[in-house]
Amino acid sequence: MILVSSCLAGLEVRYNGTHSLDNRISNLVKENKAVTICPELLGGFLTPREPAEIVGGDGEDVIDGKARVIEKSGKDVTELYIKGAYATLEKAKTINAAIVVLKENSPSCGSSMIYNGEFKGKKIAGNGVTSALLKRYGLQVISEEQFVDYIF
Repeated sequence: MILVSSCLAGLEVRYNGTHSLDNRISNLVKENKAVTICPELLGGFLTPREPAEIVGGDGEDVIDGKARVIEKSGKDVTELYIKGAYATLEKAKTINAAIVVLKENSPSCGSSMIYNGEFKGKKIAGNGVTSALLKRYGLQVISEEQFVDYIF
């Protein structure tokens, strides 16, 4: 089974109430080969919500208590991101996910790139909180951009 970001399957759960539809991923969900997940909703957020970025590092640093997830207004939402990451880990274990495909650049889901915490659109190499946690537990996490190389 594949675990995928809900927004990639066309669900309007992104911070701004939109989706990031990837037709291949949507088809896998329709074929019951993939299950959707949104770590931010599992953490307790609603849609729409204020944009957030990791300040002071990446998802690994957030898990280790060395960085924080901050909304654009300055509100610290780190604990909700960590809660969502652990709920996603439990879901991945429950469905015995062979691979996890998460939305690149997200403070939760980014698996190789995230925004740098300045809210100026600049990206840096790093994992989001959920990606970092899943990788720490040995799960294979890739982005929708890397997913094109996989054949199912």
